Parts: sequence; C-alpha cells; structure tokens
Amino acid sequence: MSNILIIKHGSLGDIAQACGAIQDISENHKGDEIYLLTTKPYFDLFKKNPHISDVILDKRLSRLNLIYLYSLMKNIKKYNFSKVYDLQNSSRTAFYKKILFPKATKDTWSSTDTTLPEGTSKEDFDKDSVLSRFDHQLKSSGINTNHTLNPDFSWSTTDISQIKNHHQLDKYILLFPFCSPHLTSKKWPYYNELIAMINQKSDNKFKVVIAPGPSEIKEASNINALCVLDNGKALDISQLATLIKDSSFVIANDTGPAHMTAHLGSKGIALFGSHTTPFKVSIERENFKAIQAPELSKLSVEKVFERLSEIIS
Repeated sequence: MSNILIIKHGSLGDIAQACGAIQDISENHKGDEIYLLTTKPYFDLFKKNPHISDVILDKRLSRLNLIYLYSLMKNIKKYNFSKVYDLQNSSRTAFYKKILFPKATKDTWSSTDTTLPEGTSKEDFDKDSVLSRFDHQLKSSGINTNHTLNPDFSWSTTDISQIKNHHQLDKYILLFPFCSPHLTSKKWPYYNELIAMINQKSDNKFKVVIAPGPSEIKEASNINALCVLDNGKALDISQLATLIKDSSFVIANDTGPAHMTAHLGSKGIALFGSHTTPFKVSIERENFKAIQAPELSKLSVEKVFERLSEIIS
C-alpha cells in the first residue's frame, strides 16, 4: 500500500470541477491511501469525500514565511508519498514540486508541466477546456478516466430539511446574482426585473430565493427574493449544495455556485459576458446551459426568461 497525494486548493467552482478527476485517481489506486492537500474553506468539505482517506491543511501563507513552509514540507514528507497529482497547477504548487521532488517526471509528480503534450506550449494548452486538460493530465499519468469529464458533486450534500421547513421551500427557483467585488464584469444587472417577470408569468408557482455568501448578506437586501440563511448566517458549502440540488431551476452569474449546479446535475443557466467562454470553464452539462453576451448589460430579461421557460418546462 502506498500513500498518494492530490493537491487542490480552490476556488469553489474549481473544487466542483475536480471531483471527477479525484474519483478517477482514487479508483486507479485501489488499496492505496489517498490524501488531499487543500485550504481552510474546503478542509471540512473534503473530509466528506468518499474517495479521500484524509485531508491535509495548507494555510497558503507567504512563501517567505520560512517557518511555515518548513513545517508544511516536513508534514508532507512524513507521509512518504509515492505519487503526487497536482490538480491546482499553480505557481505555488510548482514551487512545492521544486522543494519536494525537484527532478520528478510525470511518474512521480503529475501536473500540467510534466504532462504537457509534445510540441505544445503551456499557453496554448491552457486554451483548452478545464476538464479536457485534467483528462489529458491524468491519461498521460496512466490513469483511466471514467469520471474526469463528468464530475459528480453530489457527495457534498447534507440534510437541510430544517432550513427548508423554516423557509417553507417546496418548488423554488434559486438565483445567484452576486460576484466577487473585483470581478464585476461577471455581474448581470437585471435580476430584480427577472424576478418580477417570473412571479408574473408563472402565477407565483415558484418561490424565488437567493442564498448569499457571508460577504453578500448585506447586498442581498437589494434583491426582491427570499433570502435563505441558517439562523442568520450564510449556508455552508454542503447546505448550499443541497439547496441547489433540490431546486427547480438555478440562474447564476459565472461563479462558484454555477459550477456547483452544473456538477450536481441540476437544471439551470449561467450568464456569461466576455470575460471567458462556457467552453473554457467546462460548465455546460446535460441540464445546465449558458447564455453568453458581449456585454452582460445588453443581455435582456426576456431572453433569460425565455431560456428558463424552455428548460424548466
């Protein structure tokens, strides 16, 4: 039996996307112990993942913090990992490789760099979709990929019956009108107009709800929808996953909850401006589609409602 390490720091959307790759790695290492190195927001979440033996916390402190770096590397080395799958593929994890396995090939350290197709630059390779890049990386590392292209995030769910009963949720449409403050280009500005149209044209058949994150609760008061919280606090990731999975439909900006929806198999649409493409972020699934506009401010409420009506019927 060997110890195997997977590295996946985040973000939330990336965590959902990586589920299939993590499952494939686990299934190809039957009898081995699978460890996952991640950051604090996802530490408890990954403890629930059935394909992982244990989780190691990376606080991601500055690389100049030599005391922390020494402590982290010492902790990792004690497991004597025989192979590392770097699913983060960041400058930080490349730095970790230089410390842990400076001369390692893909046989020991699987990453974009060690599995880059011959004659292809990393810049060109990164133009492919996220899941296709994972698929190539793992296949080049000897992994049979049955799940990488079709991640399943349903392991993350939990019981939220108390929350649903409190808010009297049965049939509901879930909206995610928020985005990071530094990524306002991802934000569609017409959610209140859409809510009014849903209420009018569906004869109030569905409740319209939102589930803000901790930093979005204040902003949520500007949205004319039922705000779902747990005793005044934002839902955790597992609670949010269940709220999404039990919904009738989800409409979201291109954010973490949109990717969760896609890989939970739920119905919905994500709204894209010109910041990236649905193809590149691998978000479209059988039940989850995308609408893209050169400028989100020019994407009409009527068009979004029309797509909702087509899919939800």
